[in-house]
Amino acid sequence: MARTVSIGCQDFRDLIDGNYFYIDKTSFIKEWWENGDSVTLITRPRRFGKTLAMSMTEQFF
Repeated sequence: MARTVSIGCQDFRDLIDGNYFYIDKTSFIKEWWENGDSVTLITRPRRFGKTLAMSMTEQFF
C-alpha cells in the first residue's frame, strides 16, 4: 500500500494506523517535558498542527 499525505487529519493514532506520511515532531514532547513549566501556551496560526501536536502528546502518555 502506498503512503499518502493526509489532509485535515487531527488524530495522531489515525495518522499512524492509516500509514500516512508524518513529519516527526516528537522532539516537542521532550522539550516540553524537560521545560518544567506549570502552564504551556502554544500560539501558532490556524492549520499549523496544534491539535495534532496535542493528540501526539496524548498518545505518548
